[in-house]
Amino acid sequence: MNNLLNAIFSLDFLFTTLRVMTPILFAAMACMVFLKGGIDPIGTEGIMLLCSLGGVLGGYFSSSFIIGIIVAMIVGAISACIYVYATMKMGCDKILAGVALNMLASGLTVFIVYYVTGEKGSTQSLASPVVPSVNIPFIKGIPILGSVLSGHNLLTYLGLILIIVLFYIIYKTPLGLRIRSVGENALAAKSLGISITKYRYITAIIAGSLAGMGGAFMSMGYVSNFSREMIAGRGFIGMAAEGMGRGTPLGILLSSMLFGAADAISIRMQMLDIPARLIQAFPYIVTIFAISIYSYIATTQKSKRQS
Repeated sequence: MNNLLNAIFSLDFLFTTLRVMTPILFAAMACMVFLKGGIDPIGTEGIMLLCSLGGVLGGYFSSSFIIGIIVAMIVGAISACIYVYATMKMGCDKILAGVALNMLASGLTVFIVYYVTGEKGSTQSLASPVVPSVNIPFIKGIPILGSVLSGHNLLTYLGLILIIVLFYIIYKTPLGLRIRSVGENALAAKSLGISITKYRYITAIIAGSLAGMGGAFMSMGYVSNFSREMIAGRGFIGMAAEGMGRGTPLGILLSSMLFGAADAISIRMQMLDIPARLIQAFPYIVTIFAISIYSYIATTQKSKRQS
């Protein structure tokens, strides 16, 4: 137990937290944008899974990790647009369409991997490029801070930058105002001449691209290949992080760090004599516990305001 506590209260633990929170942060940003535009984010898990494979294949055939990331973003944007088309134009139930997208991603990725590599589980036989880690010169030499903030994957830094960019776009630009107006009251927005369909698709492209970067990180940064069901619920954890963060960029950053810390703790728990299945379940247990507390507090505050 002392070894676990020493491992948790260390600079390496903070470094690991930032690393493992990256896909959760991208998923949470995607869910935030989806909800701002009035789109249910339940299909984020499936979108990220498709993008994680798309990134690997794009990188493999182009021999460029940049092309791989772009392909992952395109796959994410297309997947999200298909979901919007199914729900808006075809009249599909939002929840059922999201579940169908997740199930489609699970089966389709296995089929594509088998078609390309002849294997059913992973793309280890493909020499696909990985997204590099970056040492920041003016931060690397700073004691403590350099050990925590320098040396991360390029997508980790991009995710932190995009938090600021999203805040500006959503709250400081006409585009963000229209997206929020469509999400909050579509009929009122329509009465002002704002095209609901247009801004739903714009929302889907932005959110799908963010989910694409999260998927690309999993297969091109967290590990160096695609494996079956590798997203492992991070899309759903991103939904929880968005809820706990109350749909604000700063809030989802902090909640993503919380869930990232839980994931990092589960990694450190491997040094203890604890069943492996319990260790793997720890981040999801923390997610359920945190969301339960958040929901209780939110409900209590709402009851007090109404009374």
